[in-house]
Amino acid sequence: GQPFSRGSGWVDHARDGAGSRTSRRVRHSSTFARVPHPEKRMQASMVHALGHVAPAASPRAGSKAVTGKARALATPTLSVRARASANARRVSVKAAAPAAIGSSFARNAALNAVVAKQTELRSHASRTVVKCDASADSASASSGNPLESFFAKNPQVETVCYFALWYWLNIQFNIINKQIYNYFPFPWFVSAVHLAVGLLIMTFFWTTRLVKYEKPDKEFLKAVTLPSFLHAFGHCLTNVSFAAVAVSLTHTIKTLEPVFSAAGSFLVNGTVYAFPVYLALLPIIGGVALASATELSFSWLGFSTAMASNVAFSARAIFSKKLMSRMSPLNLYNFVTIVSLLFCIPFVVAFEGSTLAAGIQKAIEIKGQKEFTIALLKVGAFYHLYNQVAYQALGKVEPVTHAVGNVGKRIFVIGFTILAFGNKISAQTAIGSGIAVVGAGLYGWLKAKYADQTKTLKRD
Repeated sequence: GQPFSRGSGWVDHARDGAGSRTSRRVRHSSTFARVPHPEKRMQASMVHALGHVAPAASPRAGSKAVTGKARALATPTLSVRARASANARRVSVKAAAPAAIGSSFARNAALNAVVAKQTELRSHASRTVVKCDASADSASASSGNPLESFFAKNPQVETVCYFALWYWLNIQFNIINKQIYNYFPFPWFVSAVHLAVGLLIMTFFWTTRLVKYEKPDKEFLKAVTLPSFLHAFGHCLTNVSFAAVAVSLTHTIKTLEPVFSAAGSFLVNGTVYAFPVYLALLPIIGGVALASATELSFSWLGFSTAMASNVAFSARAIFSKKLMSRMSPLNLYNFVTIVSLLFCIPFVVAFEGSTLAAGIQKAIEIKGQKEFTIALLKVGAFYHLYNQVAYQALGKVEPVTHAVGNVGKRIFVIGFTILAFGNKISAQTAIGSGIAVVGAGLYGWLKAKYADQTKTLKRD
């Protein structure tokens, strides 16, 4: 008839001297348990009340129980209401016991259900946040240009459009460029025109804020001088080769650029690639040799200038890497174009200055001033835009995909220029060109695949 209060099965919660909550260990059957949570305390109380666990009475618990009985005897005026309340509490505990307690497995299942519910709530909150973010992004995209909104929803379509535009601009440049050289063989001057028209285009982009302008500092201008000179020199030499031989042969020779890039990276930076990467250079060298041996338009001027441009562009790429972290690639290319134009002007004066005026007059007589001027503006615009689109395409895909795309570009350019100008090539030249182009693609793929095995030797 003792009210269910303190006993051996009760977990005593108290606060220590520092104010922190503590709990005492009590004996449940043959084990000790710590029940810090009020819900577990209620469960333990229910178990003891129903007799599921036989609590071992401790001296302290027994003394307190005796004290409680003595206190009850000492107060014979205990109200009936208090006894009824105690009995009601015992009855409610016994009634709730079958649903709230049971074996340890049941208690664990109840706790697991609580944890699962909390996890579900957190997951729902996370999904809500993601959904809100997606809605915000969609609203932001839809509020802008409809074309940007479409590309945001279809990134693969955007990548395909960049590559298609890149190919088309490059083919147009090569065809118009070669047509100009057929009646105006002044490649140094035409190279300067390419860069000058590019200056006009980038000025338009900057003023209209289509491209964000980045102001260069003095250190950047000093560092960009050497890459700009190499860009100017390589660009002019490439155009000399375009004027001297067939465009298809020049592009075939240009596939040798990775050979000079690998050699230059080792000599300048001590970069050593994996062995399979170097093996991929062999089909490039063999293919170029095979194609050049039977090319009908072959000349040593066109071959040597194309080879020299490979050296210049490889060195430009090596010395430009340090500038990539200081400015976006698009703005870096724009500033390289500006400085390169300054370097091109002395070349024009030195190599073509004495005959340039007569050559321009003759071209006007053949094509007319308007058509000649439009042709120069068009070829300069195609040159600058295809380079800008190439940078944009590189930002949309992985480097290996861009390398494969560059191989595809050369295949398209070689094929379309042969069709446009009706160049006759031998079977050996076609096979050699194909081997060289495929070798260049294999080199780019292997270089990306074995990038983790690339090492840099320490220089003393």
